[in-house]
Amino acid sequence: MTELSGREVALLKATVANRVELTRSAEPDVRVDGLPFCDPTTARALVHAGLIEAASPVAPGDLAAARLTAAGAAALGLAVYAA
Repeated sequence: MTELSGREVALLKATVANRVELTRSAEPDVRVDGLPFCDPTTARALVHAGLIEAASPVAPGDLAAARLTAAGAAALGLAVYAA
């Protein structure tokens, strides 16, 4: 990914705030505060780009808390990020 859109930055920040969940699947569903994210294409692009991931292993189709990856932290310009 190159430059992040405002929507992408907002989703990454929500992930840092522990407000995001995603399903384990080839095309994960992403939820913020328990509701489907308004732009599933953008959310899935962040997952596929390796900027967010499931914080713990779950069965296919189940929801897991999302966490920011090191690449996601770098994309946000965070110098240090501890999971």
